[in-house]
Amino acid sequence: MHVRPGRPDRARPSGAAATAAFLCLALTALGAAPATAVQPLSPSPTLASPSGGSARSLGGPVVYAHRGASAYAPENTLESIDRAMALGFDWVENDVQRTRDGVLVVIHDDTLTRTTDVKRVFPDRGPWRVKDFTAAEIARLDAGSWFDKRFAGARVPTLREYMERVGRNRQRLLLELKEPEASPGIERQILDLLDELGWLDEPHVTRRLVVQSFSADSIRTVHALRPDLRTAFLGTPNVADLPRYAAFTDQINPQHTTISAGWVAAVHRLLGAHGKPMEVDTWIVDDAATARKVKEMGVDGIITNAPDVVRHAVGPLQAFG
Repeated sequence: MHVRPGRPDRARPSGAAATAAFLCLALTALGAAPATAVQPLSPSPTLASPSGGSARSLGGPVVYAHRGASAYAPENTLESIDRAMALGFDWVENDVQRTRDGVLVVIHDDTLTRTTDVKRVFPDRGPWRVKDFTAAEIARLDAGSWFDKRFAGARVPTLREYMERVGRNRQRLLLELKEPEASPGIERQILDLLDELGWLDEPHVTRRLVVQSFSADSIRTVHALRPDLRTAFLGTPNVADLPRYAAFTDQINPQHTTISAGWVAAVHRLLGAHGKPMEVDTWIVDDAATARKVKEMGVDGIITNAPDVVRHAVGPLQAFG
């Protein structure tokens, strides 16, 4: 998403370790539920039951740590997803791009200038675009000091390194393809790596992984390559256009300032690519008042830089159906 993380307006609410442990156990139990078989696509979009809604919203929206807990640690780093884990959140979101030598790396901007010291290390390489540097060159950069000197030495992780840490942390991933048009074939490359790392088996594709993009064509490609994988389109399509997205995606993930309760209900009335009511995960919400507002609209998930603030506002129970 094209929003720079900011620090939350209110301090993180404290919580006992026992509470965090209970939440982790509850989430683990939910993740062990039998997966629902993939439904064949209909020739035309199918309407959901009049009630709409989603099992994910049971007890409150799912809270996603945007680029990790990026209000508290440098975005898209291993430190940021570790911070999310320490706060008790298993859903993290990231951004994936490709280097000059074809390596997948986790970084948001198409240039390295905002979140690394690339201008100091490579002063003559402007405009310092990610696609113009090799993975080895990017690995030399400090991706933490810009945020806070305490994080000096943090690196831009490769997607392989990132996935290994997510796996070790027993977390779940909302993976965003950044500007896939600039990297032809990146969808298959990402899926091949995920498959190699064991992330495309049934438990992962039904419980622990969603792939999203602002590019409808890219998400359509992902769906064609792996019809069993959950996908999401980033944006706010007109209600009249929603049915065509339902053919290849499961979620519509809009910016919170662009939606209404009526729009959310319109999404919920459609069955997505896997025969379930389509879902809405909104971004970027970092304050309690806005979190409560979008919860009242009926969203299924909230993507936030400050996941603890949002969870405190909307309730701790998270479900993934």
